[in-house]
Amino acid sequence: MFTLKQVPTQAAIADFHAVSKLVYKNDPDYIQPLTKDIEEIFDRTQNAAFEGGDIIRWVLYDGNKTIGRVAAFYQTKNSGERMGGMGFFECIENRDAAYVLFDACKNWLQEKGLNHMDGPVNFGDRDSFWGLLVERYSYPSYREAYQPQYYRGFFEDYNFEKIFEQKTCDITEDVFNFERFSKLAGRVMCNPKYRFESLDYSRLDKFSQDFVRIYNEAWAHHEDFIPLTMEKIIARLKKVKPVLPADLAVFAYADDRPIGFYVSILEVNQVFKHFGGKLSVWNMLRFLLMRRRINKVRGIVFGVVPDFQNLGIETGIIMTFYESLKKNPQITIAELAWIGDFNSKMLSMLESLGAYTAKVHYTYRKNF
Repeated sequence: MFTLKQVPTQAAIADFHAVSKLVYKNDPDYIQPLTKDIEEIFDRTQNAAFEGGDIIRWVLYDGNKTIGRVAAFYQTKNSGERMGGMGFFECIENRDAAYVLFDACKNWLQEKGLNHMDGPVNFGDRDSFWGLLVERYSYPSYREAYQPQYYRGFFEDYNFEKIFEQKTCDITEDVFNFERFSKLAGRVMCNPKYRFESLDYSRLDKFSQDFVRIYNEAWAHHEDFIPLTMEKIIARLKKVKPVLPADLAVFAYADDRPIGFYVSILEVNQVFKHFGGKLSVWNMLRFLLMRRRINKVRGIVFGVVPDFQNLGIETGIIMTFYESLKKNPQITIAELAWIGDFNSKMLSMLESLGAYTAKVHYTYRKNF
């Protein structure tokens, strides 16, 4: 007999996180996400999604044993439309148990006036804990959704339908199409109108201002766009400084106008896999000692403002980034995450670079 309980207490929160340890106990590739990263999503003081939405989560028990968990939520898009969603789903290989969790999400969202739920997705930014992993050739990267293969059957048998897929692509120096891109980039890099610079932490305010301007121009047409502020990006850049060497962030300029950027971080799961989801003071010290062993970087944002797209700026950014990587010889793999199947230009560019698909995630929708 299954028992579904809402998560209002610290004891229930511990059970919520314990489910993943049960599901993945025999999976050698699984890396426990940091507990603090997940808990921040449920924290009204830290997650801006609460400004136009709400979230609830449950743990499923079989007797006294935790066997599943899930969260349901809705948030308001920039257009004013409300999106229903579910995520943080984990469950043993039992279809009846999975459906109890799905039904709880559907019923709660219907009570809130929603007519659909997307899943498994994040209550917040798309770059974290988003999608169902359906294909993989490497371990999960930091804040990347990871699931066992049998979840796909749960979602599709419950009549979730795929609405889009996103790819994660890797590239190594031995497959990088250097000759072609160096020629393409040469035209724009030799043009005195353009210049390409790496992040300089001693001028953080200036680069933060440039980041905000580029981001707000390049992403303004996206339906989920929320304008970025200086306060937010400065706080974020300071927070990620230990995993963002200055060489890994490249900015493009036309005269003095900021027009594009590419930002990567160290793929910290190569170290975090030893921490069991806990970022204690001791583990933070361990990370500082171990980060030189990391051989992969993970691209988290790549954009060019609309009126400078298709002019070769992207190639200039890529070649500048490539030259930066040569200063960090321990880095042998570059990963670019979250390329939607609707982003044909980016997919085409990655193919021409020589990049290969490392993971595929699906985003599903269930209409009520």
